[in-house]
Amino acid sequence: MKEFIWPVRVYYEDTDAGGVVYYANYLKFFERARTEMLRALGYEQDELIASENIIFVVRSVQVDYLSPARFNEQLQVSARVSLIKKVSLTFEHVITRGDDVLCTGTVRVACLDAQTLRPNVIFQPLYNALKADNT
Repeated sequence: MKEFIWPVRVYYEDTDAGGVVYYANYLKFFERARTEMLRALGYEQDELIASENIIFVVRSVQVDYLSPARFNEQLQVSARVSLIKKVSLTFEHVITRGDDVLCTGTVRVACLDAQTLRPNVIFQPLYNALKADNT
């Protein structure tokens, strides 16, 4: 899939007592990139809940922290779908500052029925859009 890039500025609230980005906040940056990627494809998650009764939840995460980001730095967060299944998506993420890779991650997201929280197939037009964007 084509790589989607979302710019992120590091705010004071993102940092720990040492002035570097708190480790869990990288997951928030990943989440923002995934959300904006779906938005760029024309899909809002709240609308998918209302119209298709589906939600996406994180199933698993693997993260490698390579170098710290600091307050007020401008970062680039990438999101790329590396695997599409009927009820799940796997995203690859890379966070960079210029040419420096700071963090990489793999996030597996499951599609669930919003009411029962049981696995549900991904809305077909969204599935098709992700597949088409994957070529």
